[in-house]
Amino acid sequence: MKEFDIPSFYKSPIIGRVKAYRKLHDHRKRDFAPLKLDFGPLRLYIPRHFGFCYGVENAVEIAYRTVEQHPDKRIFLLSEMIHNPRVNDDLLSRGIRFIMDTHGTQLIPWEDITSEDIVLIPAFGTSLETEAKLREIGIQTEHYNTTCPFVERVWKTSAKLGVQEYSIIIHGKPNHEETRATFSHSQAESPSVIVRDMAETIELARVISGEYSTADFYRLFEGRYSEGFDPEKHLERVGVVNQTTMLATETQAIADYVKQTMIGKYGDADIKAHFADTRDTLCYATNDNQSATIGLLEQEAQLAIVVGGYNSSNTTHLAELCEEKLPTYFISGAEKILSETLISHYDFHAKEVKSSADWLPARRPLDILVTSGASCPDITMDEVLHRLIALFPESREVATVLAEALPDSE
Repeated sequence: MKEFDIPSFYKSPIIGRVKAYRKLHDHRKRDFAPLKLDFGPLRLYIPRHFGFCYGVENAVEIAYRTVEQHPDKRIFLLSEMIHNPRVNDDLLSRGIRFIMDTHGTQLIPWEDITSEDIVLIPAFGTSLETEAKLREIGIQTEHYNTTCPFVERVWKTSAKLGVQEYSIIIHGKPNHEETRATFSHSQAESPSVIVRDMAETIELARVISGEYSTADFYRLFEGRYSEGFDPEKHLERVGVVNQTTMLATETQAIADYVKQTMIGKYGDADIKAHFADTRDTLCYATNDNQSATIGLLEQEAQLAIVVGGYNSSNTTHLAELCEEKLPTYFISGAEKILSETLISHYDFHAKEVKSSADWLPARRPLDILVTSGASCPDITMDEVLHRLIALFPESREVATVLAEALPDSE
């Protein structure tokens, strides 16, 4: 796989060695067991996969290279490069400006952008409408398009479904940049509708089965279906794609539920005429990170810490997996660990930051699972590990622990 030129300030001494060791000893990615770092009173467990993925590294490399090569140009990003505040804040500090916020609200009028400017397309991709607007202005995006190739693969799958005259059901968060981009591309190919989760899929299935009316469909999915969508016609033949960072198990469950609904209505003999059995359109990193987190959760522990941007979908799903088994704290960085008795963390259910007291159990040794999302720099993970170790003054030296855990990594 391609090696990217990532700024050195995003790299880390601990995580860099851990990743290099696992890559050397498990290059086929078959071992999802976590790595144990035994500091004595504190034992940290690190998953097989976490942190920057291919698409993020590609986007980061292009963004920083563009800044370096064009010091005299105005450089804009359509919206956040990735869902990580550290990366986005650093890009802003280097003069890059965001045209829209993460919800698509315009921050800089299109009239202020000229053909002499550079506009970077973020890793999430963008809509056909925005692409057309950039062309109208005269912006050349070919060298500044950081759209993740796995997002583009979803668009290609949608196009293939359209050619085969299937309507497209998109499993994704309607307001997420990637889902908005995918919806734009898919509706250009075929009638499309977005479902957020299994609950909404069940509602859609009731439309398919005839339990709900056409009016019910338009009410339930307002703003999330393509123009001219006719549920009586366009839900006779469907296929499922997804936002690449959704939970793999949920996407599969949604596809299975839709398939069973079609079998219930049309029978099993001719199911291919009504349901396209598309292969999962999650990206490899999402699959790897979720599988590694499941492997991590096989380890007995007292709590888990998940590190990443609070608006990061893939990070949120890692926190969701962890909290099913044990107390989980979703933090954006080491500074959120305020003390051994207080931590500031994100409650993704309530969508708010909370503070928890007495969050560290008194048990010794204490076992903690630590992972991070695909848009989280390794250095942030490193800082979290150091902060945790610092809470236990009697901990063994980092160099000693790494030498034991990674014996031939020097």
